[in-house]
Amino acid sequence: MAETNSKDHPYVLSIDLGTSGAKTALVSIYGHVAGFEYEAVPLHLFDGGGAEQDPADWWQGIVKTSQRLLSRKLVPTENIVAINASTQWAGTVPVDSDGNHLMNAVIWMDSRGEPYVRKNVGGLISVAGYDVFKLRRWIGLTGGAPALSGKDAFGHIPFIRDKWPHFYEKTDIFLEPKDYVNLRLTGIKAASVDSIALHWVTDNRDINNIRYDQDLIRIGKLDRSKLPDLVPANHILGPVKPDVAQSLGLPEGVPVVSGSPDLMAAAVGSGAVRDFETHLYIGTSSWLIAHVPFKKTDILHNMGALPSAIPGRYLIANEQETAGASLNFLKDNLLDFKGGETKQDQSAVGYDVLNRLASKAPPGSNGLVFTPWLNGERTPVEDNTLRSCLFNMSLQTTRADIVRSVFEGVALNHKWLLVYVEKFMKRKTKTIHMVGGGAKSALWCQIHADVLNRTIRQVKDPIQTNVRGSAFLAAVALGYYGYEDISKHIIFEATYEPNQENRELYDKRFKAYLKFYKQNQKVFKFLNAG
Repeated sequence: MAETNSKDHPYVLSIDLGTSGAKTALVSIYGHVAGFEYEAVPLHLFDGGGAEQDPADWWQGIVKTSQRLLSRKLVPTENIVAINASTQWAGTVPVDSDGNHLMNAVIWMDSRGEPYVRKNVGGLISVAGYDVFKLRRWIGLTGGAPALSGKDAFGHIPFIRDKWPHFYEKTDIFLEPKDYVNLRLTGIKAASVDSIALHWVTDNRDINNIRYDQDLIRIGKLDRSKLPDLVPANHILGPVKPDVAQSLGLPEGVPVVSGSPDLMAAAVGSGAVRDFETHLYIGTSSWLIAHVPFKKTDILHNMGALPSAIPGRYLIANEQETAGASLNFLKDNLLDFKGGETKQDQSAVGYDVLNRLASKAPPGSNGLVFTPWLNGERTPVEDNTLRSCLFNMSLQTTRADIVRSVFEGVALNHKWLLVYVEKFMKRKTKTIHMVGGGAKSALWCQIHADVLNRTIRQVKDPIQTNVRGSAFLAAVALGYYGYEDISKHIIFEATYEPNQENRELYDKRFKAYLKFYKQNQKVFKFLNAG
């Protein structure tokens, strides 16, 4: 079905708060994006694995983008029927009793909670770092287990308690980024059953009755009184606060939908909503996800079936730590753009330059291989000590080879992940919907088709996947149509089939990639642990 762009259709104010910044879009309930605005948000990195953002910067980004967007009068404001936010996941915001954040948010990249996690999950008889009895309970109830890297709330909260006890004592509630944004919109402190999943303290066995488990809270040495009450992802939290509506330029009373983290919203926005339909999202990080009709865990490869944004459904949750971030790093730190392209305008034109450069190198990058482990890795291995490398470089290596090797290295890591996703599903996926900013690149889509040996379907306007998914979720919550109708509103820009001439080459590169990891993981631990 084609997108319909009538101004008379109902529209959703969709908020997409990523690590790099805040985007606000006007999206019709049928998926048409009338327009959007973007505002960068600072990221603060610290020695020892620290990664923080100021929630005030998040909110200012949302306010500024909403004001600019609505001032353009793209659709009548009376046609805006809901607000729905998707945000980065696995972040922790301490909030006081008046609803004010007390300090910077500790975000998904932060590994300073690792010692606390290892202490709380370990035991006399351990498997992969987990006490066997605790692990059995986690897998049985939650579908997974806390990240040993400390990069989720299970590690963040005890780290905050130890590092900033004065803030911890003043904390009334710890909120995920999405739930903090909803607090600012409505004044209501709550979490959706999908956003809370990475706290690893909920019983998800009955997908229709997810609730906290007191034993898991006790194991994590967490305080239930500081955790939010739970609501479904399709819950109408309430109307936007009058002062916020006035500030944003909205009519009073617009309902706010509880919404979902970025991973879940993208799963819906990709259109791959039926069981076993797979999508690949490439943003700062990346993931390869499908809905599944069962609860299951692969603890060795850090993935499990967690609650979806679609009530009563599970999806395979996994995450590759740095995907698009690898290109950002290359663009901002290693390459000096010439020909009138300055540092200031790299953000606008840099990706086009990277695509052109990469296209000049042959498949296989003349033997050069890149590993996209700039901030460690989560899946298919969880190892915070891994680091990126360019290996097999020679005097003949060109800048084009380096750029293409980054494109290919991310795809090789996705192939590594695909192996275990398909084992998890017990079936091969024939077609993958590709979304996120990385899917804008036709070259990267083709590289993925060749490396993965799978058909890649490039969703139109792939960078709008999260806001489109939020609009679909809001439309269903408001009763406009059902979840089964969402795929009807997806348009594909192009389809990429594997080039069989490159099969042998990329299979050989993948074997070398795995050998490099196996032979060097101990070296990375020696250099980067502790």
